[in-house]
Amino acid sequence: SSGINAEWPLRPGEKPRWQQNTYYNRARHFFTVTDPRNVLLTSSQLDGAKELLKLYRANQEPKGTTDEEVYAAKKMYESAFHPESGEKMLLPGRMSFQVPGNMTICGMMLTFYRTTPAILFWQWINQSFNAAVNYTNRSGDSDIPQSLLLKSYFAATTCAVAVAVTLNKATLKLPPLAGRLVPFTAVAAGNMVNIPMMRQSEITNGIDVLDSDGNVVGQSQKAAVSAITQVTASRIMMATPGMAFTPVIMNALDTKTTILKGGRAWLAAPIQVGIIGFILTFATPLACAVFEQKSSISVIKLEQGIQDKLRDSGRTDAALFFNKGL
Repeated sequence: SSGINAEWPLRPGEKPRWQQNTYYNRARHFFTVTDPRNVLLTSSQLDGAKELLKLYRANQEPKGTTDEEVYAAKKMYESAFHPESGEKMLLPGRMSFQVPGNMTICGMMLTFYRTTPAILFWQWINQSFNAAVNYTNRSGDSDIPQSLLLKSYFAATTCAVAVAVTLNKATLKLPPLAGRLVPFTAVAAGNMVNIPMMRQSEITNGIDVLDSDGNVVGQSQKAAVSAITQVTASRIMMATPGMAFTPVIMNALDTKTTILKGGRAWLAAPIQVGIIGFILTFATPLACAVFEQKSSISVIKLEQGIQDKLRDSGRTDAALFFNKGL
């Protein structure tokens, strides 16, 4: 089976090209969404894709429009517009910018990890980038107060820097590879603070939970916790291959070859950026695909109020659905 979704598309950004009930099809979907070539699309191309999908939805698309043209428009649309609010997302926050953005920042963190000023600078840059990504890819169109944005940003940056500086000192007497792995640990710790804090309003107010027809049943804090947990886990999975394997490769190049010796030490940064870029091209969509975008939660795990609402209306839904964000 090709996995093509027979219902696709009902509305722009609502139904992926492939059914999302298998990891393989989710990976195929996210390879299109995270394709770094999408960052080169112009505003007019993106707006044109949005307009074509709008016409297609109303059965008014230009005569002769092919399925592949609609698929291409959907790929462009999903790479730049929020799936629920329909807003055009900030470029640094788009999933298509994850590879070029992360490969540069992670490459620099892994290259300049020995001194405290370098740690401070690159962890700050990384958490600034993470804050933009987390805000852009929040669930729903919930507004996040500016004060909360700043608190989340500073808390995550402080946590990542503290972990990096502490571990850097602790690994001074250990083999060089231990020191090279410090940035990865700091990134993981920062994510565990940044994402929950940036999306704290979802935990406080809950996120929309929908029935199988897409109708909002209510707002659930428990669904929000599930969504944020899944996103945090997938972000750490996304970072792990590049941040963990690249230091091993670089340590081998440094200790077992002469590539980085003498006047060629400057090659460390571009080599690391290249390695991480290659790994992230695959790790980003594969990590995003671990959990379904339209996640489900058993009704018995939801708040009593939502369970009562369903029961009082005579409904027997076993599960409800929510957008987990990215």
